Amino acid sequence: MKKYSIEKSEEEWRNQLSEEQYRVLRQKGTEAPHTGKYNLHFDDGAYRCAACDAKLFESEAKFKSNCGWPSFDQAIEGSIEFVKDATFGMIRTEVLCANCGGHVGHVFDDGPTETGERFCVNSASIDFINQ
Repeated sequence: MKKYSIEKSEEEWRNQLSEEQYRVLRQKGTEAPHTGKYNLHFDDGAYRCAACDAKLFESEAKFKSNCGWPSFDQAIEGSIEFVKDATFGMIRTEVLCANCGGHVGHVFDDGPTETGERFCVNSASIDFINQ
C-alpha cells in the first residue's frame, strides 16, 4: 500500500470529514450530478483537497463542461496521482490527492481545451480559497 505525506486512521478521517466528504474522499464515492457547490462556481482562487488542504487546481483551469461536476483542464503539477480504475464495467483513470490519497474524481481525454483533459471532480472532495 502506498504511503502518503498525510496518513490517518479511518476513525480520524471520519471525525475530520463530513459524512459526504468521507464517502467521496475515503470510500471513492461520487456525488449526484448538478448537486455540488463548486459545479457552477467560477471565482478566482484555488481549489484544495478537502481532506488535507493540498492545492490541487487553479481557478484558471476550471471550465463549464455541462457534465454536472466541476471540471478542470489541468491539475497543479505533482498534486494528483493517477490510478487505473476498472470498476463498473469500464476503464477510467481515477485521480487521487497525491498528498493524502483522497479520491477526487476521474480524468477523461475529452476536454475542450488544448490540454485535451477533463478532470471531473466531486465538490465534496475540494474546498475553495480566494487568492
